[in-house]
Amino acid sequence: MTAAAHFSRRAFLQGSLGALTLAVTAKGWITTAAAAQAEARKYGADSMPGGTVDDPLVFVSIAADGAVTIVAHRAEMGTGVRTSLPMVVADEMEARWERVQVIQAPADEARYGNQNVDGSRSVRHFLMPMRRVGAAARQMLEAAAAARWSVPVGEVKAEQHEVVHLPTGRRLSYGDLAVDAAKQPVPTGDALKLKARSEFRYIGKEQVRLVDLEAIGKGQATYGMDMRLPGMVYAVVARPPVVGGRVRRVNSAKALAVPGVLKVVEIPAMQGAPAFQPLGGVAVVARNTWAARQGRDALQIDWDDGPNAAYDSAAYRQTLQAAARAPGKTMRNQGDAAQAWAKAPDAQRLAAEYYVPHLAHASMEPPVATVQIKGNGAEVWTSIQNPIAARDAVAARLKLEPANVKVNVLLLGGGFGRKSKPDFVDEAAIIARAMPEGTPVKLVWTREDDIRHDYLHTVSVERLEAVIDPQGQVQSWLHRSAAPTIASLFAEGAKGQQMFESAMSAINMPYRIPNVRVETAEVEAHARIGWFRSVANIPHAFAAQCFIDELAHRASKDPQAFALDLIGPARQIDPGALADTWNYTESPERYPYDTGRLRGVIEAACKGAGWGRTLPKGHGLGLAFCYSFMSYTATVVEVAVDDKGEVRVLAVDMAMDCGPQINPERIRAQMEGGAIMGLSLALTSEITFEKGRVTQSNFHDYEVLRHNASPRVIRTHLVNDDHALPPGGVGEPPVPPVAPALCNAIFAATGKRIRSLPVRKVA
Repeated sequence: MTAAAHFSRRAFLQGSLGALTLAVTAKGWITTAAAAQAEARKYGADSMPGGTVDDPLVFVSIAADGAVTIVAHRAEMGTGVRTSLPMVVADEMEARWERVQVIQAPADEARYGNQNVDGSRSVRHFLMPMRRVGAAARQMLEAAAAARWSVPVGEVKAEQHEVVHLPTGRRLSYGDLAVDAAKQPVPTGDALKLKARSEFRYIGKEQVRLVDLEAIGKGQATYGMDMRLPGMVYAVVARPPVVGGRVRRVNSAKALAVPGVLKVVEIPAMQGAPAFQPLGGVAVVARNTWAARQGRDALQIDWDDGPNAAYDSAAYRQTLQAAARAPGKTMRNQGDAAQAWAKAPDAQRLAAEYYVPHLAHASMEPPVATVQIKGNGAEVWTSIQNPIAARDAVAARLKLEPANVKVNVLLLGGGFGRKSKPDFVDEAAIIARAMPEGTPVKLVWTREDDIRHDYLHTVSVERLEAVIDPQGQVQSWLHRSAAPTIASLFAEGAKGQQMFESAMSAINMPYRIPNVRVETAEVEAHARIGWFRSVANIPHAFAAQCFIDELAHRASKDPQAFALDLIGPARQIDPGALADTWNYTESPERYPYDTGRLRGVIEAACKGAGWGRTLPKGHGLGLAFCYSFMSYTATVVEVAVDDKGEVRVLAVDMAMDCGPQINPERIRAQMEGGAIMGLSLALTSEITFEKGRVTQSNFHDYEVLRHNASPRVIRTHLVNDDHALPPGGVGEPPVPPVAPALCNAIFAATGKRIRSLPVRKVA
């Protein structure tokens, strides 16, 4: 509506630049958690840098021909947010979807609100602001029509791209009203009237296709790897093979002799805690990526491997096991688990240890960024989850004012948390600074670069101990987690998982157990530990959900019945009562732990899978469930295991309760993708180290699930579409229950327990 009749998309984007605040600072989630505790009344979007913006003059423009342009201010990496949030605006403003075009906002949190798409927060934080944007636009159009006709505003109504005068049937199009509507005051507070649910045209329906679907299908969409500019040069980097390593000496003569190679640029070594710094190394710049790669291969580099040169996965696993068997830092203590364990006879005790290796994000599109420097400014084109972090990294590196750095956000070919860390954008800026002014530099990571130099998901040993009485009731529970912490990214020597990590499926367990103790071990990190889709929920839920299945077997009870009994009746629990002071930065009053909703997804998944039916020999059903990112998910996996120990996944039934279902098609897509990713990390994926080096390099040895190993059937069950509830996350919650459900199914099929991932084959 700011656009009025002659406002082009180019002009709109050019007018969208401004000063911003950093979305994820060098302290990342640690800062967010600390801020939420220090300022108890700031929760959710209010606790995030940039907060929310709900001004229709920022997000909506209408052309003279009635075309509506809606700004998508958050990056698209497959979740559908570039469709879902504009769809909400269009629904509330009564715009015809076929007359809507969506444009991507550049990095500008002062204008658009928070733009960091980590943490399954997009719909959770921006559903209501985007509804207010659309409703305000609708009312401004109605007010403009009423003024044009000199009638009371109560006599007019917006309907599908027109405003109608109800008594006479007169109509004005949105294009006719755009200029006048933009001059109307923006309604706020009680003056703002949101639609009733019965009036929704798109919200909760499944007829709206992804705005990028056709372009993606035709290969016409622009991802970071597709970026092209006149005069562009290409760069690749030889990085230290060990985190914390540096270049001793480099001989670049042979590299410079490769046809097409233009320059060799040294990248400064990482200093202190990794944060979002480049690792260092040597860049080769060339006229094309092939020449750059050939030049890199020709470099003669003598590396100093630094303090992590001896890092070895087998030895470190033993370190973690030892740490998990010793007392650690207390994160939750209720009753006296130690005394209950000491007094229980051996027959009532059960202990188990579970192992999850390092995991790489392995997104289909490796990191890539293009940077061009002109005068006292720079422009970036990249696939990034956190545009403001990229902007601030480039500004700091080039000593520019942040307002003079423009970050254009392109489609992401996957992200999973990797692409919120802008080290690769920083690398591109360093190389662009070394080239003649105005030269666009496109930095490309190869698949090998991505696997070997990722911010890895933490490796973990989880130890569980429980006492179960003769009636099958769990009397005590000890969960001790030994894993390097994400805090090590931001503070040298940081050890032991932080509250936000422990709060992910470790301390926030709602079970009816009188004696509970949760501890973390203080172990060092020897790699860059970063957040990964669903983060610490993966190892914690894997251990806890497998252990619950083991307890059910010990009690000679059906796993579903045992789980429901352990959870107990439907009730709402203050997260603080579970020692969870983080609660994904959300208000504990608005987002209590609701055991009724957890029970609901368990029952839905089991019903969908036909739980309790007779299965052929070698087949098994396994159940697991998880509460994460404010949503409730349960999964049942059906497997068949042959005489050679080969595992075939026959079916996955996944139920999710995310509260209001805004775009059900995208929810189902995320559930299906989460099932595949969860099976992948359970069956095949593993990063290991020898002499400080990642031993895997590409998809032949860092395996992701192949088509022939995928489940024959994935059934999704959406539960409890209650618009009275605040929305939960969708992108991350599907992943954690998949691996334990798979392993529990293998036990049901074979009687063999799996406590270490990846499974690969049942011995």
